[in-house]
Amino acid sequence: MMKTKILTLLREQKDYVSGQQLCEQFGVSRTAVWKAIGQLRKEGYDIEAISNKGYRLREATDAEIYSKSEIASRIQTKWAGQKVYFYDEIGSTNLEAKRLAEAGAPHGTLVVADMQTAGRGRRGRSWISPAGTNIYFTILLKPEFAPDQASMLTLVIAHAITKVFRDTLGLTAGIKWPNDVVIDGRKTCGILTEMSLEQNDIQYVVIGVGINVRKQEFAPEIAERAIALDEVSARPVDRSRLLADVMSRFEKDYETFLRTCSMASLQDSYNGMLVNLDREVCVLDPAGEYRGIARGINERGELIVELKDKSLRNVYAGEVSVRGVYGYV
Repeated sequence: MMKTKILTLLREQKDYVSGQQLCEQFGVSRTAVWKAIGQLRKEGYDIEAISNKGYRLREATDAEIYSKSEIASRIQTKWAGQKVYFYDEIGSTNLEAKRLAEAGAPHGTLVVADMQTAGRGRRGRSWISPAGTNIYFTILLKPEFAPDQASMLTLVIAHAITKVFRDTLGLTAGIKWPNDVVIDGRKTCGILTEMSLEQNDIQYVVIGVGINVRKQEFAPEIAERAIALDEVSARPVDRSRLLADVMSRFEKDYETFLRTCSMASLQDSYNGMLVNLDREVCVLDPAGEYRGIARGINERGELIVELKDKSLRNVYAGEVSVRGVYGYV
């Protein structure tokens, strides 16, 4: 996409780029370059043009730009998010990623929406998805490992997101096993991983993520246990930049995971982020709930729970949920 290519180059150069250079680099006419620059300006980019010098992107802008070109121009990975589909409004990014997978979309395809009208959370719960507020995305994966290892991908992406929140935004984020990222004991990110099988082989996996970014009015039933990044971040959060950072970190963590197809290499780091660690939890198992002390995850991504009799039980995510005895965490 010409707009994305030009935007990426202008952002990398940080100085004037001549129209001739753009023409030669991308093999297009000056008219095509001029049209692409015009489209970018309409989207809100401040692009300066000076005769005999060329074009220069001014990064400073009062309004956030959240678009396919903006996201794609910031992603610097080998495969994660190299193919981006962006929608101002869609039913569900997971459903769209599944459709694209069936149509042959490649490993690492990223589906992003500014708004979802039929967002879903774990165990069939709805996910409130207003426009201009949050990050909603799904990454499509086509792994070659066994189906029983796919559930660990929820933990891998939770680790990546938490790492970005900590290192990039400076936030004291943690993980509520298996699929929530929390700050100050309140949920800021939810994850839904789904898999398609054919003759017991994985056809594809889609990992859907929703991140609360802007301060907002949450629904009454979740208001006390939800929080947005802008409420705790020292500076405004740029959604495109944050999403690009998550793609970079996830690609790294995913490739680490692939070495053993287990959480072995990420286990210590993950347990260091686990808000449930060494705390009493209630395991909501369909076979009957029980309590114990969470002792971290094992190499299979299962939560190790120590019961009253000091025996250990490994909890597989599946349809099991874990919550704090005295609240959400």
